[in-house]
Amino acid sequence: MSDKQLKKIVIVGGGTAGWMSAALLSKFMSGSGASITLIESEQIGTIGVGEATIPHIQNFNNMLDIDEATFLKETGATYKLGIEFADWGELGERYLHPFGEYGIPMGELQFHHYWTRMKQSGSPYPIGDYCLNVVAAKAGKFMHPVQDQTSLAARIPYAYHLDATRYAQFLRRYAEGRNACRIEGKVVETALDAETGHIQSVKLETGETIEGDFFIDCSGFRGVLIEGALKAGYEDWSDLLPMDRAVTVHSEVIEPPKPYTIATAKDAGWTWRIPLQARVGNGYVYSSKFIDKEAATDVLLNGLDSEAITEPRHLAFNTGRRKTFWRGNCLALGLSTGFLEPLESTSIHLIQEGLIRLVALMPDKSFNPANEIEYNRVMGLTYERIRDFILLHYVATRRVDTPFWRYIQNLDIPQVMAHRMKLLSESGHYVSYEHDLFKLDSWIAVMEGQGMAPQTYSPIAEMLSDEDMNNTMGQLRYAISEITRQMPTHGQYIQHVVAKG
Repeated sequence: MSDKQLKKIVIVGGGTAGWMSAALLSKFMSGSGASITLIESEQIGTIGVGEATIPHIQNFNNMLDIDEATFLKETGATYKLGIEFADWGELGERYLHPFGEYGIPMGELQFHHYWTRMKQSGSPYPIGDYCLNVVAAKAGKFMHPVQDQTSLAARIPYAYHLDATRYAQFLRRYAEGRNACRIEGKVVETALDAETGHIQSVKLETGETIEGDFFIDCSGFRGVLIEGALKAGYEDWSDLLPMDRAVTVHSEVIEPPKPYTIATAKDAGWTWRIPLQARVGNGYVYSSKFIDKEAATDVLLNGLDSEAITEPRHLAFNTGRRKTFWRGNCLALGLSTGFLEPLESTSIHLIQEGLIRLVALMPDKSFNPANEIEYNRVMGLTYERIRDFILLHYVATRRVDTPFWRYIQNLDIPQVMAHRMKLLSESGHYVSYEHDLFKLDSWIAVMEGQGMAPQTYSPIAEMLSDEDMNNTMGQLRYAISEITRQMPTHGQYIQHVVAKG
């Protein structure tokens, strides 16, 4: 190990962010000789965000060589094919935002142009009928994608619903098995270098001092290091996303788990339902300007499908992000970086993305400012792109039935987002920007699902004859329905995988 290499990495805070950090760094830095120390206090509870995920989590688990059957057992996980949105366009409407794509490649033109042509000629088939994830999810079916890349059954992107607390515990065992060290304690003081402004050490409530070369702040909303010590600043997005409270509760399992999350728009926000193997996670994300804590709790509890098995838990947050995620020798992850409501299940992904970017730009003790600048640029864009996609669900609504939804109708949305919506809705064309997490098919899912389908399509779609297009579309629907018919149920498949493991 050279003198320039980092020798002591200190993670402040546990939970999902802390133990994901410890697990990944214990794997990737195993031969460097660097020590990894995680400080957490049992006095400080973790929020356990991110019980629903997106497919990228498979990449993270694969990097750690985690066996999926073991993962399902340890976290009580189920599979997830997408998210169903209820009452977002108008009351009574439902649609499913799937992982994966609609249709199949048809020349150089995107599938939705052909589907729009068919729809405008009177076709009764919704765009979801051309997506295996949508059809399988509605049928309560699931299976892993097949290896034959010529088959539609090879195109089944999936994620998980999981118990975030158990996932953190699982990763803790993984990290400690690779020599990461946990210290029980609460950070009460941070010592900075007078010349560089870097963190030299943190002091615990016990009086113990922990020195480090590089610090990762996973201390949650408090941002003990990145904000408390380094004053990174906060970019407030509550003018765009006014939800600032959440209440959560767990309930009993009374039916086989659905392979999708359900997000239902309410009078002052939205509720989620996340099915795990042994319980159901429920929550209500809302704006305190339009409903109070007690009324929000009643909405959540009265909307449960089964008996609550925990007491309601209340959270307060401020939507936005740190102005800088990495400053000097400190990098923030998880809730220390800010908060984006979990409407599209991006909480764990943002932790994962931050870690992957850190590994790619891993500094040495010289802390070249170029690494920090690039990290902050990329992560800033990543947060903004996700923010805009979450915002799309609100501004694409036609609801004006409550003060909250009337307020949403008057939001002053970012120009970039307004341009993308106008282009897609008026011409059927989509523009992709750097670090987009949610791409064309996701935008189509939300805009079509909420009544803002493209009004026209590319004239190139007219090059295909009516007969050829109808035959292709009919064959595609048939193939998807046949694959779905042969799939096992979601519950059966989970039992099979867990038993096999």
